[in-house]
Amino acid sequence: MAATHSALCKRGYAELTMQDIADESELSKSALHYHFDGKHDLLVSFLEHLLDRFEERIAAPDGEDPAERLHSLVDTMVTPPEPRSDGFQTALLEIQAQAPHDEDYRERLERFDEAFVSRLRSLVAAGVEDGTFRADVDPDEAASLLATYLKGVQMRHVAAGHSLERSAAVIHRHIDERLVAGETTVVTLE
Repeated sequence: MAATHSALCKRGYAELTMQDIADESELSKSALHYHFDGKHDLLVSFLEHLLDRFEERIAAPDGEDPAERLHSLVDTMVTPPEPRSDGFQTALLEIQAQAPHDEDYRERLERFDEAFVSRLRSLVAAGVEDGTFRADVDPDEAASLLATYLKGVQMRHVAAGHSLERSAAVIHRHIDERLVAGETTVVTLE
C-alpha cells in the first residue's frame, strides 16, 4: 500500500498505472496483477487500507471533556497525517470525483463519511449529556454540519489553496459560540 500511496502522490489518479505502482514497490507489474485484477481493484483495496488508518486517527482525540476532544478532532482533520501530503490529497480528491460513477469507490467513501459523522455525533452527544454543550444542540445536525465544514475545508485547501489554519479557526469559533454551554473562549482569526 505504501507503493500505491507513493505512486498516487507522484502521478495522480488519472495518470496512475500498475507499472507506476510496481516501480514504487519491490514487486513486478505481473506480481501486482497476481494480487489485484487491475488499477481499480488495487485502489479499492487502498481505500480500505486508508479507512482503517482513518478510523485509528479519529478514534480517541485528546481532551478532558467533549468540547476539548471535538476541538482536537478538528485539528486532526485539518492537519495532514504526513508532511507534504498535497500530492496525495489531490489524488484522493480525484478518486472522490470518480465516486458518482463508480459504486466501489462510492461505497468505500460512504464508509469514511459514516465513520467520521458517527465519531462527531458521539462527541457532541457526550457533550450534550454531560452539560458541556447546550441542551438544545441536536447531535445529528451538529455532526452533519461539522462534517460538511471539515470536508469543505479540505477540498478548498486542495483545490484552491485556502488556509487550513484560518478555516480551522472558523470551525473552532463555531463550536465555542454555537455548541458550548455557558461562558466560552472564542478562537479568533489572526
